[in-house]
Amino acid sequence: MKKIVLTGGGSAGHVTPNIALLPSLQAAGYEVAYLGSYDGIEKKLIGDFNLPYAGISTGKFRRYLDLKNLTDPFRVVKGFSEARKFLKGYQPDVVFSKGGFVSVPVVRAAASLGIPCIIHESDMTPGLANKICIPVARKVCCNFPETLKLLPADKAVLTGSPIRAELAQGNKLAGLNLCGFGANMPVIMVIGGSLGAANVNKAVREALPKLLTDFQVVHLCGKDKIDNLLLNTPGYKQFEYIKAELKDLFAMADIVISRAGANAICELLALKKPNILIPLPASSSRGDQLLNAKSFEAQGFSIVIQEDDLTTQMLVDKVHELYFSRQTFRNAMNDSGQMDSIRTIVQLIEDAATDRKTS
Repeated sequence: MKKIVLTGGGSAGHVTPNIALLPSLQAAGYEVAYLGSYDGIEKKLIGDFNLPYAGISTGKFRRYLDLKNLTDPFRVVKGFSEARKFLKGYQPDVVFSKGGFVSVPVVRAAASLGIPCIIHESDMTPGLANKICIPVARKVCCNFPETLKLLPADKAVLTGSPIRAELAQGNKLAGLNLCGFGANMPVIMVIGGSLGAANVNKAVREALPKLLTDFQVVHLCGKDKIDNLLLNTPGYKQFEYIKAELKDLFAMADIVISRAGANAICELLALKKPNILIPLPASSSRGDQLLNAKSFEAQGFSIVIQEDDLTTQMLVDKVHELYFSRQTFRNAMNDSGQMDSIRTIVQLIEDAATDRKTS
């Protein structure tokens, strides 16, 4: 039995691509284990798949002043020791990392034991965690052609992001029934990300009186972000977060409003869903979503609204513009030549595992 350890966490975007790889890895004969944080979102998401899961101590790498910058390095060192102990016992053939700060001690521990590591960078520019891991990685997978020039030439591979196959197998009627919607009006799906997006949520809710004239709206608003005053609004359905039924909501949605996290927009591309992207502004991020959105806009996949420019009327106008020109956006996405990312990544994993066994 071949063995692989998956790692990545901190947000759903660092976990769902790992989940997307599971069926193909298991079909290829791999026993799979997961290394994540003690109680992060990755533990909750992986819990549904009956995989061996080990938690390690983690610390976040911050670019700003914070007292935790004094203590978190010790947590990372502890996490390195815990990861190394687990890896020595489990003896995987290869490690695959989807990034996030939890992955740093895992990848560095694996490298110290001579275990090959494949890592994946979702955003156009590598995040700090992956920058720390790139020097010891065997290969670095990425989503955007623009990213290749930022990575070591002998390691960079343009793969795209693994997308869960079941997302394309949804049932529109099941989605409508779940939301209590009718089949006679188009549906807008709003995705704020696993942690929610306060400004997007606010803008959508303020626009509801105008949007609900022509559309029905399903809103994935994030944990503890439900607006109880709107629970009984006809044509508007809120969920904190949704898992198994997500495929049905995608099947139901005519257009999507979303943040511009790399995994989220790669799902929209794979599903050919016309979309409005509202990226996190540079003031509250490292600017990766701005670059992701710019790339998708340039390729004709998306309409982009900057959060600082967002108004109720602008959102309403852009929704109507997108809906009435939706086929143009679908055509651009159909012509994109979406890569078979799962097959490509699994082959990289196979190559690394084979080389280790024969070396």
